[in-house]
Amino acid sequence: MTDLRKRMLEELERRNYAPSTTCAYLRAVDEFARYFNRRPDQLGPDHIRQYQAYLFRERKLQPNTVIQHLGGIRFFYIKTLQQSWSADLTPYPKKVLHLPSILSREEVNSLIEAAPTPFQRTLLMALYATGLRRAELARLKITDIDSARDVIHVQGGKGRKDRDVMLSQNLLEVLREHWRSLRRKPAVWLFPGNRWHTADHPISTKVIWTACREAAQRAGIRKEVHPHTLRHCFATHLLEDGADLRTIQILLGHRDLEETTIYLHLFAATPERYREPARLSTACQESRHRRRYEVDAAAARRGGRCDPRSRRKLLRTQP
Repeated sequence: MTDLRKRMLEELERRNYAPSTTCAYLRAVDEFARYFNRRPDQLGPDHIRQYQAYLFRERKLQPNTVIQHLGGIRFFYIKTLQQSWSADLTPYPKKVLHLPSILSREEVNSLIEAAPTPFQRTLLMALYATGLRRAELARLKITDIDSARDVIHVQGGKGRKDRDVMLSQNLLEVLREHWRSLRRKPAVWLFPGNRWHTADHPISTKVIWTACREAAQRAGIRKEVHPHTLRHCFATHLLEDGADLRTIQILLGHRDLEETTIYLHLFAATPERYREPARLSTACQESRHRRRYEVDAAAARRGGRCDPRSRRKLLRTQP
């Protein structure tokens, strides 16, 4: 480990950054230095600008991924080297908001039932029933299951925040069945690692990702499905059932309510509800035109014309 890498690691640890963020920032600076084949403290704003263009042009990275790379480089210059950082010279790219794919309730049921093994079925059901991130699910402990209060304690979630999520009776029964099926009863982790789930460490997040992929293939679901898809489905279906955004924000562990508002765009019934007033408005207009024609026809049969004031009066009185 070089002196610069050690200093950057110490700065990250001093600020209690999450292990995933620490690895991402260290890797970003390492790739930046290797691209120019020079020490990172010998590179400046011009090099950062060239590297940013390279990430977009040649590596075809998404804007949010480039932002993460720049975040690591920015941390290195400001916190490790104690140098200034000009936002004008090294601007962050504009973020792109992509709406995630959402499964219907029937598709979610098909996905869970198509899981190859009971263990994978338990993982998928837990993801959907709680809205947990895959890293949070993988590191659940036995003591996190509070059956007396019907909640699951999430410790050290994203941003090092704890929260409680709902525990349904159906999920509780599935978790109990999972516990009874384990060859060796774990002392700490709810989902122990290795092939037979007897290790003293939890499963990796890749196990959960694989469970989603294989179940989606077996269920014949053509939409893009990954662990976070079930988290999106959890929130969207809650919104469809009448839950308010603030409640969903707390359950998901979002720092800002603005993060949760994306589910307003994913509300499955919204397009139909938007079209319904248009259809009603068209029907009302057609009915009004028909009544106006009937009023004019009645006046003609009486041998006269219906002036505009009388017509408006008749239209208001008729159903």
